[in-house]
Amino acid sequence: MSMMAEFKEFAIKGNAVDMAVGIVVWAAFGKIVSSFVNDVIMPPIGLLIGR
Repeated sequence: MSMMAEFKEFAIKGNAVDMAVGIVVWAAFGKIVSSFVNDVIMPPIGLLIGR
């Protein structure tokens, strides 16, 4: 089952609390990944490239 099909099935159930929790977790995960990339992965790449 694709991710979009699972989301549609989940959204149709109408459980607003689960939807709100999912959005908060998604936003927090996005911030964590963004911070990790900017603070851990990019500095060594910047040193290698020379910027």
